[in-house]
Amino acid sequence: MHSIKDVLQPIEQARGLPSHLYVDDTATAEERERVFFSTWSAITHGKNAPDPGSVMPVDFLGMPLLVVRNKQGEIKVFENVCRHRGMRLVDAPGKLKGPITCPYHAWAYDLDGALKATPHVGGANIHHHDNIDPSEMGLNEVRSHVWRDVVFVNINENAEPFEVVHQELLARWQEFDQPLYHGGDDSGFTLKLNSNWKLAIDNYCESYHLPFVHPDLNTYSRLEDHYNIVGNSGFAGQGTLVYNPSLSDDGRSFPNFSGLDQKWDQAAEYIALFPNVLLGVHRDHAFSIVIEPNGHGETVEHIEIYYPTEDCLTADYADMRAKNAELWHVVFEEDIGVVEGMYEGRKAKRYDGGKFSPVMEEPTYKFHYWIAEKMLASEAAE
Repeated sequence: MHSIKDVLQPIEQARGLPSHLYVDDTATAEERERVFFSTWSAITHGKNAPDPGSVMPVDFLGMPLLVVRNKQGEIKVFENVCRHRGMRLVDAPGKLKGPITCPYHAWAYDLDGALKATPHVGGANIHHHDNIDPSEMGLNEVRSHVWRDVVFVNINENAEPFEVVHQELLARWQEFDQPLYHGGDDSGFTLKLNSNWKLAIDNYCESYHLPFVHPDLNTYSRLEDHYNIVGNSGFAGQGTLVYNPSLSDDGRSFPNFSGLDQKWDQAAEYIALFPNVLLGVHRDHAFSIVIEPNGHGETVEHIEIYYPTEDCLTADYADMRAKNAELWHVVFEEDIGVVEGMYEGRKAKRYDGGKFSPVMEEPTYKFHYWIAEKMLASEAAE
């Protein structure tokens, strides 16, 4: 019988992850703890809490979280739960005019999670009680980190600091460690896939499918123009050597990120940061995709596009932003059929995980290997 341990063989002998990890509810529950809660996982984009006082509730694999931007402009993440009786605090995104106030008994918290008000807790018009110590009853903060406007959390608080875990990728893209400006309403969209989330990562990691799934893209960014990217610390993907956008009939182009090496004049890279973020960098824009798993058979992709300067957000570039977003929308939509088709294929009883092309699919193999390691390491620790 095909085992998850078969993934840990050299790529020439390895099999892909067993099918039960894609179609079984028990496996999905185990994955929640072993993969998502024990690592740095993405939950949303910082743009969804844009201003001090902004709040964004997130259901992360059944766990109620609240993304808050405090008065200093910092993102914090809390459990979206009042410390009093466990009531959900916020049920819709918005901007608060005052504290975070529980709709049940009006206990109130500031934007850093400190408990500030306990009305009538000691009786009518008595707003304190010796048994209630506000310093011990603040919101439960969730360990978080923001990179490239993606909000990451480590639920189990057992991972090394984000900068340590991902220092290899941070160093690789250090040139792009610059302010990002979201393109606005026309630069963000979501796609829903009837598939397991891991298959969206699989597909993004490799360029092998380009001639068959993206024929238009392959006419100017051909299979032979791409290269594999395989990190040693939880990321993999592919790059192209022929990035040369044409978004305007009159030859206009977006401003570029500043100080880039000349290799980025025509290079671009597309990396999956495990477990659930897809990233792209180009000299004139970047994007990030937060992959949201809904059970084992539904995936939502939250796609956001960013630019290097505020000038890119003006009306002068509105047509180009719209065209750029539409181009990416088409590319990502073209992937839906194969990602859903692979999910249906995982329901076949005799499918044994398949084989990897040692030349074309090393990044995808790296993702399978990473998942297998996480699942087996946690299993061994039990």
